[in-house]
Amino acid sequence: MQRKAYVTGIAALLAALLAGCTSGSSGGDDISDKNADTSTSTVAAQPGKYRTLPEACGAVSHDTLDSLLPGIAQITDEEQRAKAYEGEATLTYDTDRKVGCHWKIESTDATDRLSVDFERVVSYDNAVSDDSEAQTIYTQLETAADIPQSVSPSPAESESPSESASGSPSASAPASASPAGSGDPSSSDSGSASASASTTPSGLQPRTLSDLGDEAYLDDQLSGSGSTAEQRTVTVVFRTSNVVVTIVYEEQPMATGTVPDSKEMQDRAQNLAAQLAEALNG
Repeated sequence: MQRKAYVTGIAALLAALLAGCTSGSSGGDDISDKNADTSTSTVAAQPGKYRTLPEACGAVSHDTLDSLLPGIAQITDEEQRAKAYEGEATLTYDTDRKVGCHWKIESTDATDRLSVDFERVVSYDNAVSDDSEAQTIYTQLETAADIPQSVSPSPAESESPSESASGSPSASAPASASPAGSGDPSSSDSGSASASASTTPSGLQPRTLSDLGDEAYLDDQLSGSGSTAEQRTVTVVFRTSNVVVTIVYEEQPMATGTVPDSKEMQDRAQNLAAQLAEALNG
């Protein structure tokens, strides 16, 4: 009887252990399933469209450089002219992330400078897409430039600079650029010519651009006065997907009191920006 009771106790213990293992196994499966559900519910943000960048110094055609940097045509030495077209690459340690190139050309009339920079943005946060990170960087640049958040100029406003460029005396400057009744702002009787011309014409002030990339802005600044020639700097920045492109175009005339034409420089910079945007999308 004592041996039988001992055997029965062993059988009961084994049955309890088996029941516990079965219960534990079931619990483990539940935890595993929950973990699997959690992992599959988190989707990584989409990567950006661009994985590489163009060669910056080769991104601007010779014809475009002829327009932006007229002094190139005045270089008689073929080797020097060829070197001028090549530009100078910006020092970078990762050409897949950031590249740039700049040109400086001196002519008899002015010194022109051009720089083009590409930055490919990559987000290291799985919850933030490359595009979103690039948008943040673009917004920081626009905020730092203090670009007014306003609508694009009306056709009537944009006509005025064109008429000025064509030589119409009545459109040589907007009314807001000179005091009422002052007449021709280029006249010495109306005050300082550089003072009246230093105001960016109506419709050409710093502004956002709606027809370039995903978002873009243009800045136009004039510096220098008195005994120095005034230098105009036109900057165009645009974002397309996860690439931010910055164009800086500067001109400083040789003659004191000469002011670079705002519309002409803006048109050249915007044409280059449109070409670069098309090349990226192509």
